[in-house]
Amino acid sequence: MQSRVPDHLNSSGLRIGFSAEKGRGVYAARPLEPRTVIEISPVLLFSAAEYREHGRHTVLDHYTFKWKDGRMALALGLGSLFNHSQQPNVSYTLDKETESIRYTTTRRIEDGEELFIFYGHNLWFDAVDAGTVEPILEDPDDGWGGLAGVDNDEEDISALDIQISVYAHGNAQDVIPEDELPFTRIRLVRDDEEDELIAINTQPAWVVDVPDARHTATMLSWLKKSGIETPTMSHLKRIRKQDGSLTVLLALTPEYPQVPALPDVPGLSEPYVVHVPSTVALTQVSLKHKNTLWPTVYAPRRKGEAEEWTRGKALWACKAMKRVVEEAQDAGRRGELPITAHVPIPYEKETRDAAQLPAPFLAHDTRMSTSHPLRHAVLNTIRAVADYRASSSTSLLSTPTPPPIPPPTDSSASIPLPGAAGTSRFVAEVQAPQNGAHYLLTSLTLFTTHEPCIMCSMALLHSRVKEVFYLTPMSRTGGCGSVACVPALKNVNHRYNLGRWRYLKGEPGAMADERSITIADDIDA
Repeated sequence: MQSRVPDHLNSSGLRIGFSAEKGRGVYAARPLEPRTVIEISPVLLFSAAEYREHGRHTVLDHYTFKWKDGRMALALGLGSLFNHSQQPNVSYTLDKETESIRYTTTRRIEDGEELFIFYGHNLWFDAVDAGTVEPILEDPDDGWGGLAGVDNDEEDISALDIQISVYAHGNAQDVIPEDELPFTRIRLVRDDEEDELIAINTQPAWVVDVPDARHTATMLSWLKKSGIETPTMSHLKRIRKQDGSLTVLLALTPEYPQVPALPDVPGLSEPYVVHVPSTVALTQVSLKHKNTLWPTVYAPRRKGEAEEWTRGKALWACKAMKRVVEEAQDAGRRGELPITAHVPIPYEKETRDAAQLPAPFLAHDTRMSTSHPLRHAVLNTIRAVADYRASSSTSLLSTPTPPPIPPPTDSSASIPLPGAAGTSRFVAEVQAPQNGAHYLLTSLTLFTTHEPCIMCSMALLHSRVKEVFYLTPMSRTGGCGSVACVPALKNVNHRYNLGRWRYLKGEPGAMADERSITIADDIDA
């Protein structure tokens, strides 16, 4: 005989229901969208000793959660009525500050559908859906048979944490095999497609004409000591001989936006900007075309060979992706779409003097808080870079250290965006009040939680980004390989590399990283 269930007043559209297999449970009384907070349950806390001596011997043993400090928590309200599933549609987060548990949908829920959480692997009963695939996340044994906390906050061990641990051990200079990298490359074009002049990627650079060849050695010696020469210029030769004149390459303008101050050498022209190739020449035909722009290094690559990644660079990438996911989770808890983009300090520069490093940038989606359809995470990040480069164009070199980097909290620096009703919160890790005019992301890498939409993918192209790595593909809106692949379009004047994040075989926690930032597949990221 079916038990009678009480009525329940809940503004999130939940009701208490009954099933013969599981007894009482929580059901949706209307459709619920992904990332909807459906319940916040206060808790009663028991010390470990109290629970070990008394609580575990009562019916409470099947309704408690392991708290973060070792205590046990009994959820009030609906918190103790969610049934278990091997494939849950609700995640939960333990909030130690408010002593409550927050329950959030992980996908769209239909009217009448039961809501489930995941109790952990150490069940005291046979799960109804035991034949389905279990989540990969490993849950610690709480010792009392209660529910283990499986919230996706910073104290959990995720696949990204495990990747960081894997790459942190060993020689940082070791080259990582392709199938052990934390991402899968999305191939855009064949190497020989750069045999077409229109397909060559370029970037602006400062050069100066040297009328007297006897001063060439003086200029090269000064250039080495000046500090404006960077590793990103390694694919370019320093001198161009053309029509009887000599021209010396000084610096890339995105890294040195100010007009370089020249040494006291007679007859030097004023520095001016030319466009130079962005990469080495891979073929003889490509070399011929690139040399018409600027003398370029020839480094033929074996057919199908991709750029090598070292253990140190893989660790750098994993840390950047973890930062992205953490900020997206935080944004989701504040009611924003859990989408974040991050431009870290380039790996090649991390080993150099910190005084020469640019600042990193981190921004999340602010469409919800600003009611503005263009406040995508990628666009917010590009805007932050633009403002920083514009504001620092006259002081970047005179100031040896970048602005201080605040922690990613609600007190972080915020930049007002034109047209917004208020201030949009995103972590632009620099102060930046103005717009910019240079190519913004030249030689920089962008990490993001979700595949950029077509609009953002084109903005990245125009910003001359070097490469983009994303965690979650967007099958209905993505512009980096799903609906379209913007950097692979014919006749675009820039191409950037793409990588879809992946996890090494057998890593636990892989589902948790993506599940915690789930959005509807028809949302433009």
